[in-house]
Amino acid sequence: MRSFDYIRPESISEAIAALGSADGSSRALAGGTDLLTLMKGEVSSPARLVDIKRLPELDDAIDDSGDGLRIGALATLAQLEDDLHIQGSYTALAEAAAVAATPQLRNMATIGGNLLQRPRCWYFRSEHVRCWLNGGDECFAREGENQYHALFDVSPCVAVHPSDLATALTVLDASVTVRGGQGGRTVSLDEFLAPPEEGRRTETTLGPDELIVAVTLPGPSGDTRSTYLKAMDRKVWAFALASVGASVTMDGASIASARLVLGGVATVPVRAEVAEAMLAGTNPSPELFERVADTALAEATPLAKNGYKVPLLKQLIARALSTATTPS
Repeated sequence: MRSFDYIRPESISEAIAALGSADGSSRALAGGTDLLTLMKGEVSSPARLVDIKRLPELDDAIDDSGDGLRIGALATLAQLEDDLHIQGSYTALAEAAAVAATPQLRNMATIGGNLLQRPRCWYFRSEHVRCWLNGGDECFAREGENQYHALFDVSPCVAVHPSDLATALTVLDASVTVRGGQGGRTVSLDEFLAPPEEGRRTETTLGPDELIVAVTLPGPSGDTRSTYLKAMDRKVWAFALASVGASVTMDGASIASARLVLGGVATVPVRAEVAEAMLAGTNPSPELFERVADTALAEATPLAKNGYKVPLLKQLIARALSTATTPS
């Protein structure tokens, strides 16, 4: 790890100013569960760490306003996992938090930092390789060791987004509020998470001097149920080989509307909108869910070593939809 300066600002304005200085080589530090590993591997070498854990304008509160849920950026995964309201009304989020990393990490990792974590691709994380995502000219995983990589070709990079929360929050139609040198803004998570491109080799649209302040979720309407399922290469505490978030609003015995999001398939979670449309106005059945799963994966383009993800995801989709349409 290279040397760096450390500062503890007294206000969010001071933190934003510090992040905007040092030629963009400052990084915010909260839980640090991903940033510190990147620094130790010299994948990231910030000149300055800006400690935001004690800023009075940032919080870890989980507040239900009646219209929806506001989650402070410093709320930990353990808080999300244990919150009874989230367990009942935003089940997919509680389930995603519960299977993300070890209990020790869940006690440290924040919702803001979890959305900002970088891919676990071995080429990106190697100090011996300068891949496209890390400023090089080539994505070595495309023709290399790609068994954990993308099914949907949405970026020059074929790494997958590592966040369980990102998939669950996308299916719950979350928004992200940020503050920076140009003021504040609130964007949908669909807009906030964006495939890396030539001029922006990150997985989000967060500016270098911006901080996540809060994540908000609309209140569930009517009989809405959600779930998050994850397949791993070991039983617990691993990153997703593939994951599925599903949210279904029922009208009696019929499906009124649905959201379906796939994780572990691209540099950002992928929403299966065409497959969602097939569910509206139908009655749940295994045959329907099988057709929906086929449609959701119709445009998948497996790499040489990750074709197993397609049947795996089809099973996860059918299970998630069955769970979400079954009364508790």
